[in-house]
Amino acid sequence: MSSTIQIVAGSSHPELAEEVAGQLGIHLGKVTLSKFSSGERYARIDESIRGEEIYVIQTIGATPNDDFMELFLMMDALKRASAAAIHVVMPHYGYARQDKKSAPREPISARLMADLMTAVGLDRLITVDLHADQIQGFFNRPVDHLTALPLFVDYFSKKQLKDLVVVAPDAGRAKFAKKLGDRLGAQLAIMHKTRPQHNVAEIVNIVGDVAGKTLLLVDDMVDTGGSVTSGLEALRKHGCNDEIYLATTHPVFSGPAVNRLASANFKEVVATNTIPIPIEKQFDSLRVLSIAPMLAEAIQRNHEHKSISSLYL
Repeated sequence: MSSTIQIVAGSSHPELAEEVAGQLGIHLGKVTLSKFSSGERYARIDESIRGEEIYVIQTIGATPNDDFMELFLMMDALKRASAAAIHVVMPHYGYARQDKKSAPREPISARLMADLMTAVGLDRLITVDLHADQIQGFFNRPVDHLTALPLFVDYFSKKQLKDLVVVAPDAGRAKFAKKLGDRLGAQLAIMHKTRPQHNVAEIVNIVGDVAGKTLLLVDDMVDTGGSVTSGLEALRKHGCNDEIYLATTHPVFSGPAVNRLASANFKEVVATNTIPIPIEKQFDSLRVLSIAPMLAEAIQRNHEHKSISSLYL
């Protein structure tokens, strides 16, 4: 194994890749990435990586199909260039919501993506806040499942919020919300929601006392913003105060999300930069925390064969 860390990056989030490399004090490897007029992707590694362990940084952002295909091409190029190992750093794992069959004749797309990465030559996946923990089991390779929890604990503990209740948008996020609440000395509330159709959520009940409380609503991702804004309406009907925060790891922010969030009167919307947020998707109450130091630490520890379990906590 090389004594230095070797990183190459796709085009989905170059700013994050540069920040991670800067944290490690290294330069990104040279890669040529382009798209033919027909829409096909092209990737070429522009320097020798024979016998090297390579870390490929590629999040899945606003163009998930292109992002995955570009990743597959880079991995194939690395494998054919005799890389010793290919470690994929994917802060946001695309297709993660399709982790089971909810209706007859549906695919399990999260498993399919895992199979494709493995088939191309994956040796390890480093990712952040999967939509469902069991997605780790879709891989027969090591998965380092990091969490943005420490970032949120550090950010909100400095605010010293009074009468704080951490709110999970559904039972699936209750474990994360409970951990965050325990670290912040806050109570827990859980919303019960149903999805009558894709990208539509309805809040039917709230378990926990939110009346007169300061609320911190947490979710792994915000896509169209429908779930969190409808949840906000339900919480206000239950008598919470006007100081409501939203924390999300993955700011997908598709469709009407920005308009919904900007007009929802959140005190702050706090997200990490696992997905790039272009200027047109930024708004006054948005605060962005960088995941780069955590990713850099995970890469460094993995490269040195040291434990990274403390980054999970």
